[in-house]
Amino acid sequence: MNTFKQGRYSGYLRPLSYIIDLTIINGLAIFLFFQHIDPYFFVFVISSSWIVLSVASHFYEVYRYTREVTILSMIIKQLVLFGLLMFAFSGYNYEFNLHPKTIISYVFSVFLLISVFKFTIYYLLQKYRVSFGGNFRNTVIFGANKKTLALEGFFNKNPEYGYKHKKTFSFKEKNSKALEESFQYVLDEGIDEIYCSISELSNNQINEVVDFADNNLKILKFLPDNKEIYSKKLKYEYYDYIPILSLRNIPLEESINMFVKRGFDILFSSLVIVFILSWLTPLIAILIKLESKGPVFFKQSRNGFNYREFDCYKFRSMMPNSDAHLYQATRGDQRVTKVGKFIRKTSIDELPQFFNVLFGDMSVVGPRPHMVSHTNMYAKRIDKFMVRHFVKPGITGLAQISGYRGEVETDKDIIGRVKYDIFYIENWSIFLDLKIIFRTFLNAIQGEEKAY
Repeated sequence: MNTFKQGRYSGYLRPLSYIIDLTIINGLAIFLFFQHIDPYFFVFVISSSWIVLSVASHFYEVYRYTREVTILSMIIKQLVLFGLLMFAFSGYNYEFNLHPKTIISYVFSVFLLISVFKFTIYYLLQKYRVSFGGNFRNTVIFGANKKTLALEGFFNKNPEYGYKHKKTFSFKEKNSKALEESFQYVLDEGIDEIYCSISELSNNQINEVVDFADNNLKILKFLPDNKEIYSKKLKYEYYDYIPILSLRNIPLEESINMFVKRGFDILFSSLVIVFILSWLTPLIAILIKLESKGPVFFKQSRNGFNYREFDCYKFRSMMPNSDAHLYQATRGDQRVTKVGKFIRKTSIDELPQFFNVLFGDMSVVGPRPHMVSHTNMYAKRIDKFMVRHFVKPGITGLAQISGYRGEVETDKDIIGRVKYDIFYIENWSIFLDLKIIFRTFLNAIQGEEKAY
């Protein structure tokens, strides 16, 4: 089902910017300005401080609609802060004997090179969009008035920002048929982002647009006016001088958060694979083979980030059967083997998914992925189910430690799971991940009622 697939911004630009900037900062210091200081100590302290400083000052939050004057002000602000940081470093480590003139020359040299690099990337991306048609987002606008016409003009007059405006819909009559036709257009034309003027739609229509965007993985943004929008979080942005509100702010769309989460996933999964799976896998394999014929591992297609299918791995806990890809295990399921009951009760059967984490298909923590057949069914039946696919699926998740693990017996189970998953997506932090992992470990030791 390609209906739900959606293009994404590149997640590599900001990590690449961090790497290049840190190379400039440390390279100039070690090889040109401060050749006599301990390079390892300097690199550790200054690199760590730069990352913390950049996150706090939002130095790398440059978007396609960010203006040059804004970028310049960010560079000047960072220049001042980094200068103060270097003088603090010099004062605390006075034995390095760093002269103020040398520090000032170093800071200005660093920011000259960083500024050149930052604006070069900015203009190269604009050239790439205009000349080669890459890195574009297809847009539509719901509602026609002065504000939406201004936004349409912004899209059409500034191709370098990477927006292809397809159509503006007018809803003067406020009938549901016109809204349904616009939804179909969005699906047929592969639209990425919907911009909605609140004053041109009724409250019911706005609710329909929100539900449609959530259920079809479309980014929804609003042009604010005197009506109220009810949401937990709103992100306020400017396109030129036009204010835009994003209905859902997803922390894991920020590159630094993606980098932190991916780094944690690689580290944690590597530790589990090396120190647990390396010796546990042969033992489990022997037990599985002694009880029943068939493979040691069970492979199943599931839907992950951006609705992309991937092969999810588990230790086989059932007798080989043709229904494994269609039906979940139920209480007293005759397909489950004796070894399977033990490894399912203790969640050992899920451990091979750490290879999925290492390969990048999954995360340690996130919404649990469903079988493809179940995903297709729930996507049509359960409101906002598709929001779960805005992030990578996880081995464990907030819903699983909150009583929504295992078999989905009624729609109430999947609705509750979706609510917890959306809360996790909108409120992610590395500390929340650690809390979920700790609770998962405790639950595995204590045993869970629905672990069958």
